[in-house]
Amino acid sequence: MTSMSRARAARRIAAGAAYGGGGIGLAGAATVGLLVAQAQLARRRVGNGMSPHVPNADGLYGAAYTVPGQPALRLTMLGDSTAAGQGVHRAGQTPGALLASGVAAIAERPVGLSTVAVPGACSDDLDRQVSRALADPSRVPDICVIMIGANDVTHRMPATRSVRHLAAAVRRLRTAGAEVVVGTCPDLGTIEPVQQPLRWLARRASRQLAAAQTIGAVEQGGRTVSLGDLLGPEFAANPRELFGPDSYHPSVEGYATAAMAVLPTVCAALGLWPAEEERPDASRREGFLPVARAAAEAASEAGTEVAAAMPSGPRGPWALLKRRRRRRVQATEPAPATAPSPSRRP
Repeated sequence: MTSMSRARAARRIAAGAAYGGGGIGLAGAATVGLLVAQAQLARRRVGNGMSPHVPNADGLYGAAYTVPGQPALRLTMLGDSTAAGQGVHRAGQTPGALLASGVAAIAERPVGLSTVAVPGACSDDLDRQVSRALADPSRVPDICVIMIGANDVTHRMPATRSVRHLAAAVRRLRTAGAEVVVGTCPDLGTIEPVQQPLRWLARRASRQLAAAQTIGAVEQGGRTVSLGDLLGPEFAANPRELFGPDSYHPSVEGYATAAMAVLPTVCAALGLWPAEEERPDASRREGFLPVARAAAEAASEAGTEVAAAMPSGPRGPWALLKRRRRRRVQATEPAPATAPSPSRRP
């Protein structure tokens, strides 16, 4: 699928989400039997993507930066197992902990992490998660990171319905005063047990949903980062390193790679990034584009950020597409200043 055709498909899905349209089919009826059989086989080989242990990373990070009278920044993670950090064994290995420690170091300010993400969640669970995140009006998060979409694809949720729930969640959070960064649907074509033609269709469906998610989130005032095939090249070279033991969830190194892709956008949303970094760099093919085209390009290149720009243009809303520099880092395991505990919430 070309960038332009992906842009058109994403725009149709986003429009359907906004105006209550139905789902858009991703495969013809003739292939359904084959796809179902392959999906069942892959699910048996991968497992159900569930693990009895999901580390609780909630707590305060960067306590050394505490200044009397200055409150900690509040970071909330929403979404599915990727946001929760399923597949790793220690709290400091989760994306929430990695992001909280990264923001604390850059802002030189402590960061309180709260996680309302639920393994196995689809986008229709976001309304409940947002209600939890906003339960205390006096403690609205400064920044919310949403990672969602993979289960929508595997559970065959209509893309329009998926985007409608995501857009509503972003709107509620932005209205409450929180900045929002969405890590869009990852490329399910990188999951090792998935074979052709399911692998190709999973990749197509994932990218199509990711592009539509970008439109829905950006039009509500959020920013997006394409997770896409972020692990693709590394997975091809060393799948056992970047995917966990179940070959479905990222490993410690995989989560570190994803977190470092999202961190610059989180910092930009909080106003922590240098001003010169916020200007588009033509040498990196950054610039202002119609939001649907920016969404399609981002879906094809992991680590690409899309943020709202000009309110309108001849082809609808415009967005700023940025390819922020990313450095491959070794996974670290930051420890919260306060021990994670179900009874301790930032």
